[in-house]
Amino acid sequence: MSDVATSAQPPRDFEALRTAILERRQDLPKRLTQVAAYALDNPDEIAFGTAASIAMSANVQPSTLVRFAQHFGFDGFSGLQLLFRTRLRERNSSYEDRLRQLEQGGAALTESASLLHGFIGAAHRSLDTIAGAVEAERFERAVSILAGAETIYLIAKRRSYPISSYMAYAFGKLKVRFQLVGTSAGIDDDMLAMATPQDAAFAISFSPYASESARQARIMAARDVPVVSLTDSAFSPLAECSREWFEVVEADHAGFRSLSASMALAMALTVAIAETRRRK
Repeated sequence: MSDVATSAQPPRDFEALRTAILERRQDLPKRLTQVAAYALDNPDEIAFGTAASIAMSANVQPSTLVRFAQHFGFDGFSGLQLLFRTRLRERNSSYEDRLRQLEQGGAALTESASLLHGFIGAAHRSLDTIAGAVEAERFERAVSILAGAETIYLIAKRRSYPISSYMAYAFGKLKVRFQLVGTSAGIDDDMLAMATPQDAAFAISFSPYASESARQARIMAARDVPVVSLTDSAFSPLAECSREWFEVVEADHAGFRSLSASMALAMALTVAIAETRRRK
């Protein structure tokens, strides 16, 4: 299969590159697929690693990095790396910096109502996208797995934690047995050790992925505990260890990304699980 570039112009930013990778992932040669998966899972390493160190971590030759960059329209690996460095600078900007950028954008953007409309617009875009992205059959299979579990283990960290927290609240009200993983006592692994194949796990993580969540999901899968996950990429570490997984990409406003679509999916899943159990 040819490695030649398939686009005249390279992606303008990280999100555009991510979209291009996901659109072409079925057609990428094996080695380029390895680089793609590594790049999406470890964008910070791509930003500041050397070609040699990145190639070693991705288990490919340095020349493969060049072919990967050229496949997506870049002249060489340095051009691709610049895109990742730009993404990292934007990610590392503080909330205060982002607010200052809003203020510099014009008088209209400093008005609270304009901010409100901006975030509402981002939420609408997220919900519009997920409406056509979730397959009914996959949703039903996920509900079946989780509804049949004796205990549902909820795994999430950082930005994903509010989703699992609200699911825990709803499961409690709906009388569905669950265990929220993430304790101040630091006994998560002891808690997960009690899970059996009669249980199930629902794991949530978005880029940059929480390594602890990925590790815990892999542990559960290795012990034949079925895992269902919510993530944002086919190359997510959660996707590879899940029996069913959902890809949700949230829109953002001024660099702030909401959880609108993710929360809608999670709550639909929660209520569907409770309803399925009630019918049985």
